[in-house]
Amino acid sequence: MQIVRLRTTPTRALIFLFIVTGLVVLSWGLARSQGVSLTPALAEHYFGGVAGRTGSSTDRLIESLQTRLKTNPDDWPAYSQLGLAYLQKARDTGDPGYYQKVEDALQKALTQEPDDYAAVSAMGTLALARHQFAEALEWGERARRLNPYRSYAYGVIADAQIELGRYDEAVATLQTMVDLRPDLSAYSRISYARELHGDLPGALEMMHQAVDSASPAPENAAWTRTQLANLYFNMGNLAQAELEYQRTLDTYPDYIYALAGLGRVRAAQGQPEAAITLLSQATAVMPLPEFVMTLGDIYLSTGQTEAAQEQYDLVRTIQKLHQANGVDVDLELALFEADHGRTPAATVEQARAAWARRPTNVYAADVLAWALYQAGEYEEAQTFSRQALRLGSQDALKFYHAGMIAYRLGDAASARDYLERALNLNPAFSFLHVEEARRTLAALTE
Repeated sequence: MQIVRLRTTPTRALIFLFIVTGLVVLSWGLARSQGVSLTPALAEHYFGGVAGRTGSSTDRLIESLQTRLKTNPDDWPAYSQLGLAYLQKARDTGDPGYYQKVEDALQKALTQEPDDYAAVSAMGTLALARHQFAEALEWGERARRLNPYRSYAYGVIADAQIELGRYDEAVATLQTMVDLRPDLSAYSRISYARELHGDLPGALEMMHQAVDSASPAPENAAWTRTQLANLYFNMGNLAQAELEYQRTLDTYPDYIYALAGLGRVRAAQGQPEAAITLLSQATAVMPLPEFVMTLGDIYLSTGQTEAAQEQYDLVRTIQKLHQANGVDVDLELALFEADHGRTPAATVEQARAAWARRPTNVYAADVLAWALYQAGEYEEAQTFSRQALRLGSQDALKFYHAGMIAYRLGDAASARDYLERALNLNPAFSFLHVEEARRTLAALTE
């Protein structure tokens, strides 16, 4: 089945304000799922270009808007623009403390003009950033009702539908979105939808389309090419992933997402010191949990246990900060604790709570399966692992989880099949688990 067809000719003319909703994501697999939520063209259409700003220019814009609102507190478009600027600031810094500022500004705009499409849409993006997916869907639908001919609301809706596990609905939403406006924002989402359904060639096709349609704004192009590189890495194509990360860094030096991605490539190539250097550069600028955790796993794989523990402690600290700012991180924390924690029963409870909020989401099912595995509940773990694989996703980590669960249940044939699929797809799928996968597979093939 073709997941979303292109019916129109691509355009290249937009500048995007990127709000990466996976700021708190702990897994590179989850990162792609929650990192495709863009805020396309709102700033350009309504406010003359919040998008593509550097951190310093965003600061100047915020200061200018605050001054403007002091003299004219009834200027609701300025409040909308201020909310978008704070969203950009949150993206620039990884600091969830800006989310309340975003909400305050947007609510002031909506108090004065309840039908402000920009503010309603941005509230949807804020809800996505906080992992409040049911609320994001409500805001997206409200924006769609205000103007069904603008594509942006469909992106918010599709992101929420995917995170809630409503995949067929998301595909239909994305078809409408790309028919309205075939652009980077639509292509990147379609790529992820195809990846979820196991269509890796189709996912690559759409990410290349996204790269070709990216605006000249440096960060927009860098983000898009880095997503392409991540997809190549997940497919085990280290050479192409390295090429795309390096192309990004050639045009946008010190871009942290490309630095971290290149660090993963170096680790997969057997160069842990180079990997540690690159990931340390990225985390020094923005200690995103997925970067910090990967750095910890590389330290652990080289026997540097104290350094690894420092990174894992930092992950927990960062996540407490996100929770304090209204971000739902139960799913991400459950996966992290299943790998690194010492309280499996509590982790299962956390994973169940996350799954209950989105019981048809394949990642939620996989995390619960892995938490149950670590607690020794292998039969129930297998039930959720099968749910996690039901879309046909070609995901090495899911295959690894399924293989280890089958191994514990004494199903050698299934265990061997899943572990082979994991290692054949991406021999560097996890710096924490890959050696165990190899050892277990070797034992099964003796």
